[in-house]
Amino acid sequence: MMNEGMMHGMHGGMMWMMLCLFFGIILLAGIVLLIVWAIKSAGKGRGQAGEAALDILKKRYASGEITREEYERMKHDISQPGERP
Repeated sequence: MMNEGMMHGMHGGMMWMMLCLFFGIILLAGIVLLIVWAIKSAGKGRGQAGEAALDILKKRYASGEITREEYERMKHDISQPGERP
């Protein structure tokens, strides 16, 4: 037969099991969110660099620092980074 001490032990064990399950789910969700954030931030970095270069190029052309031909050539080079001679 089970006495009162054994019953309390079973409920306590069940409570620990539920607590571990809860924290496991929280930990897993945190890891997934961290991975999603890392992927999104890595993708944003590449797009912003190209836009920043184009903005700088536009400012240089607007200030008269480069000619239209230089502007067009550099703009093409920026938009086609894999096609360098």
